Amino acid sequence: MAKLNFYAGSGLDRAAHLRKDPDWLARQLALAGSQTRLVPYWRGKHLVAGSDDQPLPVFLSPDGEWWRDLTTATPIFLGVEGEISYFALDFSAQEDAETLPAFTALGRFQEIRTVARLMDRQTAALYAYVRALMLWHERHRFCGTCGAATEITEAGHSRRCCNPACGISHFPRHDPAVIMLVHDGDRCLLGRQSRFPPGMYSTLAGFVEPGESLEETVARECWEEAGVRVDDITYHSSQPWPFPSSLMLGFHARATTLDIRVDGEELEDARWFSRDDLLAQHEPETFRLPSPDSISRQLINSWLFG
Repeated sequence: MAKLNFYAGSGLDRAAHLRKDPDWLARQLALAGSQTRLVPYWRGKHLVAGSDDQPLPVFLSPDGEWWRDLTTATPIFLGVEGEISYFALDFSAQEDAETLPAFTALGRFQEIRTVARLMDRQTAALYAYVRALMLWHERHRFCGTCGAATEITEAGHSRRCCNPACGISHFPRHDPAVIMLVHDGDRCLLGRQSRFPPGMYSTLAGFVEPGESLEETVARECWEEAGVRVDDITYHSSQPWPFPSSLMLGFHARATTLDIRVDGEELEDARWFSRDDLLAQHEPETFRLPSPDSISRQLINSWLFG
């Protein structure tokens, strides 16, 4: 198997056939001890313990009823790992979950991007999986076909319209986006958006439009954002990116034109960088590369180090 990027590789067997087995699901949520792990989620944050530089995941046990008293949301089945089953619990309806003694006694709620890079890759992938599902549920409480309310089905992996005249089922979707390292052999093209931290330059990227292949999107985005034409477009790898709901599809592409013309909307600047430029020491305020947890950084590294 090819090397997985960060936020992928949870190690879970998603066991889709069990999503339609209410008896099995109910038994897992009634088990005592460590056979079932409940993953708490609250408004985009996850419950962690440990120090700030070594955060540890906090899992709840089905033991006791206290967690049932704090959420009316349906537990979402995530999958199994050996004999252990995993469910996500959404406590977002609780205004003050961050300060409730039931949670503060166990840890603290933190954003995934604050803690994920400091945790093991499997936990980071698990949290990304939970975040993506929870955001989808939050944004699809009503049917996109008729506007009626929807309800959770298949243990959290679909929502069904409650209108009998409609009754359509909706499934989690991700927005496909291409992200590409453009090079001319000896140099690579990096750009920056105004929202980036000071000094940060990254690879070009953009969403796939209807009726477009991935390769066409790569070529179009390079031209629209930087005024550069490309060919020799080759696939590198992909990354789930739940910020909020993208699937990043990584490519390398060779530039056939070298003059840069930034669009002034997506990018405020773009430049060619040699390998020596990237390997040299820079002050972060002047120049920095994307975070190591991003596919952008992996695309740069694979070109940089060959």
